[in-house]
Amino acid sequence: MGTAGLPREVSGLAQIDVKPVGAIRATRAVFLMLGIVLAAWAPLVPELKLRLSLDDAELGLMLLAIGGGSLVSAPLAGIATAHLGCRGVMLTMGLVFCATLPALTVLPGVGLTAVALFLFGASTAAIDVAMNAQAVVVERQAGRAMMSGFHGLFSGGALCGASAMSFALWCGATPVLGACLLAAAGAVILVSQAPWMLPRAGAPAAIAWPRGRLALIGALCFIGFMAEGAVHDWTAVLLRFHRGADAATAGLAYAAFAVAMTVGRLTGDAVLRRLAPVVVLRWGAGIAAVGFLVMTVLPGIPAALVGCALIGIGEANIVPALFSAAARIRGADPGQAIAAAAAPGYVGLLAGPALIGLAAEATSLPMALGAAGLLLLVITVAALRATEEDHHA
Repeated sequence: MGTAGLPREVSGLAQIDVKPVGAIRATRAVFLMLGIVLAAWAPLVPELKLRLSLDDAELGLMLLAIGGGSLVSAPLAGIATAHLGCRGVMLTMGLVFCATLPALTVLPGVGLTAVALFLFGASTAAIDVAMNAQAVVVERQAGRAMMSGFHGLFSGGALCGASAMSFALWCGATPVLGACLLAAAGAVILVSQAPWMLPRAGAPAAIAWPRGRLALIGALCFIGFMAEGAVHDWTAVLLRFHRGADAATAGLAYAAFAVAMTVGRLTGDAVLRRLAPVVVLRWGAGIAAVGFLVMTVLPGIPAALVGCALIGIGEANIVPALFSAAARIRGADPGQAIAAAAAPGYVGLLAGPALIGLAAEATSLPMALGAAGLLLLVITVAALRATEEDHHA
């Protein structure tokens, strides 16, 4: 497919000397890598809580450092991608990301751990903005829907990462050993695909601030990402300290979420070809809200796992649909539009769990998670406006 009809910046990025098949493979690999390493963190959150003797509120404040890093990094990632290319951002920040995971298991004291959490959040946001910018270009060049499939690879990686870390802990491995193994795997995946990542694009260098419809998309990203962050950072804690699960079983909560999300995203492109994006957003948010209700209201470990699976099914195509809507806004560079929409999203993904921790300390963790699930209903109301055509932007 040619680049006719694409914005000037996208056309320039698409005409680089990288084979399309290699670019597709590299994009899939980076989504997979991010899922593996990021999900490996989920079973380690209870270990951090125990190691530093934190209550729910203190743990929530610690997680706020991740949100701070993501909030600073996401708007700047669009500029960095324009100057350094997707390759420069993904490779550099990806290696920082992988190196930070083992550090989170051994650093002494709250201060150093908070710095590592800040770097973890900053590198996560930068990689995600760059890989989604590359995904937009690859998708348009291929001439077919691919975004949900890319995000499906992220979810598949998340399943592998959470399951592998839970299995390592079950086998008696120390948290630092498990983190080192998964971080090394992520680094190998990343470096092996570097030649097929998109180089310098020469796009405009201004920060894209969310306004108009882009601001609405960003607000919905906040809610959707916050639900993902709640599952990622708090479900293992819920199972371990409120449902009586051991360390290995607690990690299965995120694995159940990741299995359902992987299936949903790998079939998402076909779903989006048959259903309007507004329908996908409304049904997805509704199903995820029901999942939070099941997880937090019904007792026992099986109910919590079923709830996590429902959240995964519902959440599967919310973020891909919102990112695609942002990338389609007329006159905006896709990478910077995604960065602008992603910035509030990362606040939800990585700072939202901090608010859940504070709410849990004031009420209870099940109540705090239930309230987070109710926010998903906002997406069902605002979905139509967020997915309107560009002439309404």
